[in-house]
Amino acid sequence: MESIRILLCCGAGMSSGFLAQQARKYAQKQKLDVQIEARSESEIGQYLKVIDVLLIGPHYANHLEEFTRMASGYDVAVAVVPKDIYSGLDGEALVEFAYETKRGQKD
Repeated sequence: MESIRILLCCGAGMSSGFLAQQARKYAQKQKLDVQIEARSESEIGQYLKVIDVLLIGPHYANHLEEFTRMASGYDVAVAVVPKDIYSGLDGEALVEFAYETKRGQKD
């Protein structure tokens, strides 16, 4: 699989930090070139130049349009993490979802 840089956002970056940790463990085990950072939504602007995919926590679903607008000047795909992936801290599913999101942007 190709290289992918993911920014995972939630309110303070705490809950997304646990999910990002699980995703890094999965990527390392599978020898995937995945970089994933978990940050607060207030830090998104600082990362748009260096990421491929912006994933936001389900509790920010009502802000999807706003985040999509922010990323529109960059080659960044934006999506809301499904609740089951987020609440289950499913790192494998998160990595797969990020790749699907990135592929969907190119279609």
